Amino acid sequence: MAQTPSNLRQIESLVEIVSRLRGPDGCPWDKEQTHESLTQYAIEETHELVEALELPQSQSNKDQKIKEELGDVLFQVILHSQLSKERGAFGIEDVIESISEKLIRRHPHVFGDTKVADTAEVIKNYDVIKKQEKALSQSSPYSLDVPPLPALQRAYKIGKRTEKLQFDWDDAEGVMVKVEEEFEELREALEEGSEKEIEHELGDVLFSLAQLGRHLEMEPEQVLRKANSRFESRFAKMVELATQDQKDWSQLKLEEKEQYWQKAKELLKAKT
Repeated sequence: MAQTPSNLRQIESLVEIVSRLRGPDGCPWDKEQTHESLTQYAIEETHELVEALELPQSQSNKDQKIKEELGDVLFQVILHSQLSKERGAFGIEDVIESISEKLIRRHPHVFGDTKVADTAEVIKNYDVIKKQEKALSQSSPYSLDVPPLPALQRAYKIGKRTEKLQFDWDDAEGVMVKVEEEFEELREALEEGSEKEIEHELGDVLFSLAQLGRHLEMEPEQVLRKANSRFESRFAKMVELATQDQKDWSQLKLEEKEQYWQKAKELLKAKT
């Protein structure tokens, strides 16, 4: 039996635990994992952290949830570092050193002599430093260079990048015109019935809506997450109301379900 580290409040203890999980007498599941097989968990744990961060402040267990989800994300970081260490690439110390160097390099107003008046100047300097870093990696100054993210979030990031490259609408009203134009093209595609064209135009609509969110200073991924949460709450409430009325959900007509939907919306709205 592996000995439990004496102080579980130290990051070294977590590194030791993960190393033992991957060791000869460790966990069969952990020993089988690769960077590729763990990808889905990195995505899931990050999204669960975001969900905890967005819980209402009034929720009593919010801090506990954030703590737990941060731990799950940290486990992923340590586990990937352990896999890399085993093949002689890098370890957790190298990961810590890398991010520390980056933070120091990108905050010369804190760790250097650079003077800034406000957040706007911080962001301006940050962009200059990032451009210098990209120049060293021989990246084109006009490269979008957007990381692989969920599609809606990536559309937003693409827009932020093209905005800096001065290829953008002047304001939200200009984007609204584009959204309406794309909706019309989607309607035409639906009438023509071409699946390829429908997919194309639907994608353009979603991309344009992401840019509208950007111009409204609303991150579309976050906006959609909140909309998803509202829908889930309303759906659960409408089913609950139907059950209270001793109705068989599977036998209800669409019009009846709509009535329960509207009632659920009003009840939940009254609680906010």
